[in-house]
Amino acid sequence: MNISFNQEKIESALSGINSDFKHKIIDTYIELKKRYVKSFYNQEFDAVGLSSGKFCEIIFRFLENEINGRYTSFDKHISNFPAAINKLSQEPASKANESIRVIIPRALVFIYTLRNKRGIGHIGGDIVANSTDISTIMKSIDWIVCELIRLYHNLSIEEAQLIIDSLNMKILPDIWNVNGSRRVIKEGLNYSQKVIILLYNEIDNSATIQELLEWTEYSSTSMFKTKVIMKLHKDKMIEFNKSNGKVHISPKGINCAESILYG
Repeated sequence: MNISFNQEKIESALSGINSDFKHKIIDTYIELKKRYVKSFYNQEFDAVGLSSGKFCEIIFRFLENEINGRYTSFDKHISNFPAAINKLSQEPASKANESIRVIIPRALVFIYTLRNKRGIGHIGGDIVANSTDISTIMKSIDWIVCELIRLYHNLSIEEAQLIIDSLNMKILPDIWNVNGSRRVIKEGLNYSQKVIILLYNEIDNSATIQELLEWTEYSSTSMFKTKVIMKLHKDKMIEFNKSNGKVHISPKGINCAESILYG
């Protein structure tokens, strides 16, 4: 389950945040995730860069408000973003949690600096941006959202952890997550290879045999178990638990998945 685009669940996870800030944070985060996925196919990294800059400036204002009880108006330009962020880190420790005062601000400076040095979202970067830069920015932003969930959720520990894990789920351009199901869109793979990368895609690297049957659209349950699952189990690519139908990918299987996906 990937809840990165599910506004209702993220709102629930950030219920302790002022509603004005919460909606701005969530709307921009979802916009950013959608642009990130599209960039796999259209290479439009600038769109991701624009959204990441917007996200950083919203989070900065949120942190300002948490630390000082006031914030820079949204219609006012922040002329020197790194300096403004660093100023927050110099506030007394008594004013806010260390994560709010120091750690998240440093993550924002990193994102903003990488974005600018790569010329993402504007002209004049030192080096042309690539997918690695964008992935690094996105993972850093995922971390910030996860940290805010940790600090501001009103859920059980288990519920909050599930949402955090879901946000950290791998986003693979070769797998389409649709309506709770999965579809392998990379061409030229046999069923065993599809099973391997589907398991690799999951948060805990596991799925039930029934889920894998559905996701691969194999026509016969018995043949799927015999020809695909048991063969992968024998080859130590997976571990199949016959008692509960659960399938886990092995370290050998992970290496195979990464070879299929990344060459």
